[in-house]
Amino acid sequence: MANPQRGEIVRALGGQSVTLCLTLGALAEVEAICPRGERLTAARLLAVLAALVRGGGDAELAGRLGELAIAPDAAAEAVAACFEAGTS
Repeated sequence: MANPQRGEIVRALGGQSVTLCLTLGALAEVEAICPRGERLTAARLLAVLAALVRGGGDAELAGRLGELAIAPDAAAEAVAACFEAGTS
């Protein structure tokens, strides 16, 4: 169950319920993964998603996200929703 006061969200990704959270650690990872001005590739999107999943407390799942069948649009929506929840 997500804690909205912490900025957590829950999304169904690859057939699993996943908690994502934009923690300071996740934000630092995202900044390292996506330098300003560079394109967001599918690999980078998956790495950003993994950082947010680690922020949500599931490092094991974050390590195997590449094994799940996650649609790129679902991944992008989850990342955007997490950033929105983390900044509001």
